This record gives sequence, structure tokens and C-alpha cells, in this order.
Amino acid sequence: MRRLAWATMALPAIALGVAACSSGSGTPSSSPASSAPAAVSPGAPSSPPAAAAGSGGTVVAVHSSDLGMILTDSQGRTVYLFEKDAPTMSNCDGACASAWPPLTTSGAPQTGAGVTASELGTITRADHSVEVTYHGHPLYYFSGDHNPGDTKGQGSQAFGAGWYVLNPAGNKIDND
Repeated sequence: MRRLAWATMALPAIALGVAACSSGSGTPSSSPASSAPAAVSPGAPSSPPAAAAGSGGTVVAVHSSDLGMILTDSQGRTVYLFEKDAPTMSNCDGACASAWPPLTTSGAPQTGAGVTASELGTITRADHSVEVTYHGHPLYYFSGDHNPGDTKGQGSQAFGAGWYVLNPAGNKIDND
């Protein structure tokens, strides 16, 4: 009898817990924990890049900013190029990658609005993570950008070269 009473009381609590864990719109979502690349360095933006649903690939898109139309991730977080990089190699690791976390992906990168698919690519970093490239430029976040649309890293001269946001063609925006 006690087991039956316990089960009768516990069943609604268990059902409520299951419902809370599975609530939502019924469509797949990409939470930061499941879509964020494992190789994001400390100091990365507070909201890691979101992956395209079901693809595992980070989305690169174009958004409007005070600097004009610029490349971002799907959440509107600005991405930058580093003038010291080569098209097939990043020259930013260690302390540099802490200040300028690379935009990494766990699958093929995906094109968002305004992005030219043929310009999107990847390179393999020294730590074996896969970094997204655009127009041959490895892409990075700036740890000082905390909100979508921030461009606080624009024109910075750190770690031996300049850091710039990119226009939709994949060229640096240099308003100096």
C-alpha cells in the first residue's frame, strides 16, 4: 500500500520534470552548449556562435553596423580578420587566441543572409580545431565585444598586425 501511495505522489512530480525538460516550440534548436565548438578559447564572446540546425556548421551572415554591412555570426556577433594571417594558416594562438577567439565550427560552415558560399571555407588550426574562413581570411571574434553589433576591435593593432571587420566581399573595412 505504501509503495502505491509513494508512486501516486511521485508520478506527477516526475511528469512535471519531464515536461519542463522537453518544453518548447517542438522545433529543433541549437543551444549554445550543443552548438558551440569545443575549441572556443577563454575570453570568447558571451554567446558562442550558433550552428545551423542539424548541420553542425557555424553560420556566417551579413548585418548592418555603424561601419556599413559587415560579416557576423548568426547571432550578429562581429567577426574580424587578422592581417598577419595567411590564407591557409592562422597566426593567432595562445594569448592572441584568448583575446581574439577563432570562429570555429564542428561541420561545414553555413551561409547566412548576404554571404557568398564560394567565399566560405575552413582551415585546420595547430590545436586541430577547424576555423572558419571567408575570402581566404581566418575569422575571429574580439573578446571585448559583448553584444551583437559591437565592433570594439576594429582597427586594433595587437599581436603584430591589424584587426578589421570584413565587408560582404570579404575585404577589410579600414576607415582610418
